[in-house]
Amino acid sequence: MVDGERESGRVALGRTLKYLREKAGKSLGQLADQTGYDKSYLYRLEAGERLSKVTVMEDLDGFYGCGDLLVRLWREARKEVIKDKYKAFMELEATARVMWMFQLRVPGLLQTEDYARRVLSGLSGAQTTAGNGDEVEEQVAARMGRQELLYRDSAPNVRVILDEGALRRSVPDAKVWADQLSHLLDAAQLPSVAIQVLPYTAGVHDLMSSDLILLWQRVGEPVAYVEGNGFGKLIDDPDKVLSYRLSYDLVRDAALTPAESTVFITRLLEECRS
Repeated sequence: MVDGERESGRVALGRTLKYLREKAGKSLGQLADQTGYDKSYLYRLEAGERLSKVTVMEDLDGFYGCGDLLVRLWREARKEVIKDKYKAFMELEATARVMWMFQLRVPGLLQTEDYARRVLSGLSGAQTTAGNGDEVEEQVAARMGRQELLYRDSAPNVRVILDEGALRRSVPDAKVWADQLSHLLDAAQLPSVAIQVLPYTAGVHDLMSSDLILLWQRVGEPVAYVEGNGFGKLIDDPDKVLSYRLSYDLVRDAALTPAESTVFITRLLEECRS
């Protein structure tokens, strides 16, 4: 590290991984044999060249018996993968108690790993090259890591209204899309998650041009996050947030109920599998 230059989160995580392995008296080959992870993959993690999935860090925390040390370091390193304009939103998302979302596409919190990979690399995969493949995998890992908040003991209350178009724009791989639809149905069964579909028959509405997320923390005023093609903006002005809240209420009133939405998604899944 150059004097005065802050060590990256990935490098700090890699250095800790190497320290724990050497302290345990293991070679990379022995670690690979005992954990089931590829030797070259483990090397790249230690070298700070890759960011793993959070489950890998959970496994290694257990292997080394170091509590949640590696998971905590992974969470810090993950922030470096997220573009600057999203970082403030991600921090609020991680601590939110209530999230209401209107989405024109399947949101990251509800994506499967394979679907996220298709989206982040370009649906056809044609944009994925040797130069950006690692970057895509890091983005996928970061996206999957965000989803842990849905399964923790203090999970936030999440309501997602999906525009019907989000459920009509499939990916070329039918299995990937079927798995994604199935995952939405599974997520809808979580006690803290409600999923609604806004059908085309609802007509025009105020939120047609962008995604909207309303977030409430344990204390303080709610904030809104608006995201469109190439932009994302946090809004904390009370009057503007209230305006978005009212628009959201109108969309929710026009949407199918959670039970009706489950039937709708199930029908699409059956069509996909037929």
